[in-house]
Amino acid sequence: MKKIGIRIVLFYVLFLFVAASCVGTKINKPKVILTSTPSVTENLDSKSPSNIPTLFEISPEGNKWVDSVYNAMNLDERIGQLFMVAAYSNKDTVHFNAIDKLIKENKIGGLIFFQGGPVRQANLTNHFQAKSKIPLFIGNDAEWGLNMRLDSTARYPWNMTLGAIQDMKLIEKVGIQMGQQSKRLGLQFNFAPVLDINTNPKNPIIGFRSFGEDKYKVTERAIALMKGVQSQGVFSTGKHFPGHGDTEMDSHKGLPTINASKENLEQVAFYPYKKMFYEGLSSVMVAHLNVPSLESRANYPSSISYNVVTNILQKQLGFKGLIFTDALNMKAISNSNIPSEINFEAFMAGNDILLFPENVPLAIDKFKIGYSANLISEERLAFSVKKILKFKYKAGLNSYKPIETATLFKDLNSEDNEALQYQLYENAITVLKNTASVLPIKNLDKQKIAYVKIGDDTNNSFISTLKKYADVTVISDTNLDSLQVKLKPFTTVIIGYHKSDIAFKNGELNSDELFKINYLARNNNVILDIFAKPYSLLPITYFDAIEGLVVSYQNSDIAQVVSAELIFGAIEAKGKLPVSINTNFKVNDGLATEKLNRLGFTTPENVGMNSAVLSKIDILANKAISAKMTPGIQILVARKGKVIYQRSFGYHTYNNDLKVLDSDIYDVASLTKILATLPNVMQQYDQQKINMETTLGTMSPIFKNSNKEDIHFKELLSHYAGLVAGLSFYKATIDKSKFPSETYFRKISEEQFSKKMGDSLFIRNDFHDTIMKMIVKSKLSLKKEYKYSDLTFMILKDYLENTTGKKLDDLIQENFYQSLGMNNSTFNPLNKFDKNRIPPTEIDTYFRHQILQGYVNDLSAALEGGVSGHAGVFSNAMDVAKIMQLYLQKGNYGNHQYFSEKTFNDFNTCYFCAAGNRRGIGFDKPQLGTAGPTCGCASMTSFGHTGYTGTMAWADPETQIVYVFLSNRTFPVAAENRLSKENIREDIQEVIYESIVK
Repeated sequence: MKKIGIRIVLFYVLFLFVAASCVGTKINKPKVILTSTPSVTENLDSKSPSNIPTLFEISPEGNKWVDSVYNAMNLDERIGQLFMVAAYSNKDTVHFNAIDKLIKENKIGGLIFFQGGPVRQANLTNHFQAKSKIPLFIGNDAEWGLNMRLDSTARYPWNMTLGAIQDMKLIEKVGIQMGQQSKRLGLQFNFAPVLDINTNPKNPIIGFRSFGEDKYKVTERAIALMKGVQSQGVFSTGKHFPGHGDTEMDSHKGLPTINASKENLEQVAFYPYKKMFYEGLSSVMVAHLNVPSLESRANYPSSISYNVVTNILQKQLGFKGLIFTDALNMKAISNSNIPSEINFEAFMAGNDILLFPENVPLAIDKFKIGYSANLISEERLAFSVKKILKFKYKAGLNSYKPIETATLFKDLNSEDNEALQYQLYENAITVLKNTASVLPIKNLDKQKIAYVKIGDDTNNSFISTLKKYADVTVISDTNLDSLQVKLKPFTTVIIGYHKSDIAFKNGELNSDELFKINYLARNNNVILDIFAKPYSLLPITYFDAIEGLVVSYQNSDIAQVVSAELIFGAIEAKGKLPVSINTNFKVNDGLATEKLNRLGFTTPENVGMNSAVLSKIDILANKAISAKMTPGIQILVARKGKVIYQRSFGYHTYNNDLKVLDSDIYDVASLTKILATLPNVMQQYDQQKINMETTLGTMSPIFKNSNKEDIHFKELLSHYAGLVAGLSFYKATIDKSKFPSETYFRKISEEQFSKKMGDSLFIRNDFHDTIMKMIVKSKLSLKKEYKYSDLTFMILKDYLENTTGKKLDDLIQENFYQSLGMNNSTFNPLNKFDKNRIPPTEIDTYFRHQILQGYVNDLSAALEGGVSGHAGVFSNAMDVAKIMQLYLQKGNYGNHQYFSEKTFNDFNTCYFCAAGNRRGIGFDKPQLGTAGPTCGCASMTSFGHTGYTGTMAWADPETQIVYVFLSNRTFPVAAENRLSKENIREDIQEVIYESIVK
């Protein structure tokens, strides 16, 4: 401290004598260096590691530019280059004018932008650059992307989340995107990555900003991130030298102390820097730390320590890039000395750029006094200023061009950002416990799953995604005993701990939360999912009671979606813990989990599709709704086992009363054929109970001695059997006034009239026998030609029920829906779901005389009590996609084989294409000519079905596409099918194929 006192005295003694002569003069002569302040240029190369490559050289033309600019500068301009001032794009004109003044009068060299917005910052950058004679350095703290400071920009995972990822190429991609966005915003510096080894879990300022506590893993990830950023022409800044990882004080509030020995620092904290220097790190930020082993003066900040900045960083470690101080307004430094001296001392310690300085005019005056007093040599000043100019040249500032703002927002928020986020969380989320392989959750037909929330942040994406896999019940109660009573019936309880990503002290479990988790874990089969930093686990002492433990690191929407995927096996666990948790878990712990081939979720770009093209779907869907072709629509697109588009449009009715939600369920009409009847028939075929040549008389004895006795199974399901299209079964049930006859109907349920087909309308239970007799007696075409008939699947329903002894609605639930997690699919949905979840299909003015909401629209199916082989299923797009994916995976879903690949291939074959019949076995197939159900762009191996109420489900093995379209186009009346006439479904399918890029 004695030297500081001497300098202060010298400043004030010399100020009156030399200040005037310094101002505005060109400096060409070197100054004498005082022995108390050795020059940074003193033979650095001879003391630097010889094998560090020279990475900061520029061309001869560049050096000529640097020299010419430097020689033309006066002292004010040279000193001004050392200052990088804080700027905000969310402040008022007073702030903007102050920056203008600093640029004009004090010739500052750069701006570090803090809070604001990207377009506002770009406009200010253009303004300030235009004001500055020499282009300014522009920088941002963007450790997890521009969103660390700016709204409306991409937010990437924290370093600690990236620390769990094992694929360095992904982390380099993060750097590439960060670099691209920084470049687009006119930045030259991203003050990242953080190189601190976070060995102290109580660290209040670094924590999740670190890649972890292992120096090798931190270094590996930092190098990957840096390479990505710098590959885009933006400079990375490693921070916070000499190492901020082992602290318990926030340097914004006070001066933290590092008690590690010099040897320990060299082996641990310095390690990333040494390696990064070899890889071309452009700049380093020096922290404000009290490090007794490196600086003998008590409580003397490392940022103004000559030994730390010059002797160690530059000479010992050989760093030749730019050196920044940490922000000079931080209490760790601002409270240690008078503000006007901090800048001078930081420069004399060996720093090149003074970040976030306070009272710049006064500080510059002190520099000029020091210069005149020979405290600062010309060589020392030139060393830093020319280095700054060299980096400005490398950044292209010698030919600066203003930032284009017209497409800035779009460019900073491209689809690739979100695509990468999915990849990152898929590789980061870590499983630490998996007792009895509770993860992923299997055997959905045997599970009863509850979810309990802990924490104060949102959980909507987690809940909605969990419910896409299984029937998950959200349970809450402030009283633990009452909560446990509610949880007793459940086989598995998922506890989600949700803490805000914005809160810096993310994830501090309080005593009540700890007790609650412990209580629930002791009394239930628990999967605990932590949407917070892994240090949240530190106070937990009862890991033995927790069956499944997942660390999801952050509470972003994508983290929630991906974590739900992992719980149900759509992805496998790949992450490894970046820090230790007491003695319970150590660095690099992380269990692999089984991947089940269930549908997952991602962005179009991750499966080789283009989001911008897919957005045309929205236009077509809205066109259909605005033109009143249908009140509402659900659309889902999946590719390669991932749902990449799922949206709902419009309302339940034209009254705009209820918006269509993804969870709403529609009458899918003829999709019932392939969603309920056909999969059960395929199992019968797979078990060799029937084959392609089995006759109808053999399958169903009721057809023996009829004109249909010799119809082959293959002909029957190919609509090549000569059956009539349909029969008017209802005519047998109406009286002379054309109203339902009391012989067949009752207004209230009775023992023999328990099948409900509408409000206050019950049909007699044995009417199915009448239907079958009418089918047996119906006409049969003698000519073999394609003719679509609903009778085929009505016959198959009768066959299945007689063969298995079970009703079709029970059969499909037991054999498929329950284990597939199709919890939103059923016949007669009013027995299970709230009416408000079911868009109405028609106002029936011809038979039932009521609004059909929750009752099957098809009258023939209604006469069967809502359960028929050709119609009757209600479902949503997600559930339909599951069974279509099962078909696409040739009978396998969730790693369960429902029927063999051969069976699927047999059914997906067009046996009569040569005769002009496009149909497969039960499946519809693409058109053979111009007429048909598809856009004409689907492959001939594709398959699916359409439905009368305005539905379509289609899958294509060649492109691995699943497409589902559901609507209630029949509401309020089904007269004109404009949805079909205007090819809305087909046009949307064409857009899907158009969006495929690889």
